[in-house]
Amino acid sequence: MRYPIIKPQKQQHQTNGDIRDREIRVIAATGEMLGVMTPAQAMRLAEEAGLDLVKISPTAVPPVCKIMDYGKFRFEQAKKEKENRRNQKVVEIKEVQLSMTIDVGDINVKARQATKFLEAGNKVKVSIRLRGRQMAHSSLAKDVMVRFAEMLKEVCVVEKPIAMEGRNIIMILGPAKK
Repeated sequence: MRYPIIKPQKQQHQTNGDIRDREIRVIAATGEMLGVMTPAQAMRLAEEAGLDLVKISPTAVPPVCKIMDYGKFRFEQAKKEKENRRNQKVVEIKEVQLSMTIDVGDINVKARQATKFLEAGNKVKVSIRLRGRQMAHSSLAKDVMVRFAEMLKEVCVVEKPIAMEGRNIIMILGPAKK
């Protein structure tokens, strides 16, 4: 029986004894520059302060380490990430289905519905499904799409132009920049 290999999660920053560089530039917990020293000297200073030594810039020459409370630092970072995720706006794609033989009243209703979606900040996928003999006259369906896009030109931009996908003709509209 084979067991899966479970890799431990990689720590973002090297801390305390994990720092193996010959020389490091050290910043105190207050933010003042302490200068270039060996990791052992920096560890001694961190232990005296009751804090951790954390490598914050591993690519610098010499690498930059800071004396700080690592647990508090990780907590603050997690809190910021959670706040950023909460503030993200999820854009949904709403769909409006038209037909090749749609009449003026019906297309106005669909245009009002699409306008509501666009003003709410969502994208709109406009589609026409071609049935039977309609496949031979796909240019008429494309004309309906162009007319629909013209009706909404004040509130939208065409993100994906009219394209044929099998029996469907689709177009994606996005909200206009204000």
